[in-house]
Amino acid sequence: MDTNLLTYLACICFLFIFGRVFIVPIKKVLKLVFNSILGGITIFLINLIGSSFGFHIGLNIFTSIIIGLLGLPGAVCLVIVRLLI
Repeated sequence: MDTNLLTYLACICFLFIFGRVFIVPIKKVLKLVFNSILGGITIFLINLIGSSFGFHIGLNIFTSIIIGLLGLPGAVCLVIVRLLI
């Protein structure tokens, strides 16, 4: 009986430590995914507005991640690079 109780307590402690170790990287990955989705929406809106001017930025995973990592300055950088190229 005492061995089972110790085993259960050890498993609970292991799960707690395991959760603490991996929760921070999971939060960062989820934040990157969320920001990349917002980046894709931003590129879509830029393309929607820019279509009347003949302006287009490719909507792909690379540009979405750039805007996801950098935010609004990333969108401005993509627009500037597109205007220069």
